[in-house]
Amino acid sequence: MVASTAVQDTQPSPVDLGALKTRQQGAWSSGDYAVVGTTLQIVGEELCEALDLHAGQKVLDVAAGNGNVTLAAARRWCDVVSTDYVPSLLERGRLRATADGLSIEFKEADAEALPFADGSFDAVVSTFGVMFTPDQDKAAAELLRVCRSKGKIGLANWTPEGFIGQLFKTLGKYLPPPAGAKSPALWGTRARIAEMFGPSALVIEAEPRNFVFRYRSPEHFMEIFKSYYGPILKAFAALDAAGQQGLRNDLLALIGRMNRAEDGTMVVPSEYLEIVIARR
Repeated sequence: MVASTAVQDTQPSPVDLGALKTRQQGAWSSGDYAVVGTTLQIVGEELCEALDLHAGQKVLDVAAGNGNVTLAAARRWCDVVSTDYVPSLLERGRLRATADGLSIEFKEADAEALPFADGSFDAVVSTFGVMFTPDQDKAAAELLRVCRSKGKIGLANWTPEGFIGQLFKTLGKYLPPPAGAKSPALWGTRARIAEMFGPSALVIEAEPRNFVFRYRSPEHFMEIFKSYYGPILKAFAALDAAGQQGLRNDLLALIGRMNRAEDGTMVVPSEYLEIVIARR
């Protein structure tokens, strides 16, 4: 009995995914992700081309942020529903759609519990969004569920080796994630995508791409991300002065290693995996 108890005591505690989701929602609701998100527009355009979207198709954008793929699909005359669990980001997407004269439905929704019937959409998309869900398998299952048979799922996910993948690894040195939590960067690996989607896929195409972060200087990037990018804003707020200085130094060192500009500006390629899944 004593030996049995000892073994039980050494078992890792399960991750509280609900608490993790609440913290993440708080992070993404802080700052103003739209300031960063709007710079990523080209990724949405390229993903729509990779999916070969056709006019009139029903498209769902999951964890849409301020609507990069949403707008790109609507420009191709698709019928688009844009979803996120941060209402303020949906409002920013709505403002962009209005400014461009695009007809889009915006709906608050959790990527792990999408409020749509099975097979409702011809294409389901997400750029740098669904990859941050705490319950990865549940989110993947939801993407598959709402996509019709022979439809497509299109994703853009940061890779572990790329700039943003390394940025989050650096954050983890100062604020380690809960033990047992799966890294979002796993969504940027072919192995994890095959594990989650392979049994329900006819074909999975996954190609590495680069998005290039272009800022006035490394310090300008730091200023923008500390002020508007929720995970970094929250990280700096949680650290004492020494921790803040250490994190700042490490992030600037990371930029310095990857910066290809020689004129004082910042030009940093960040690898992501562009994924197109044909649904069975």
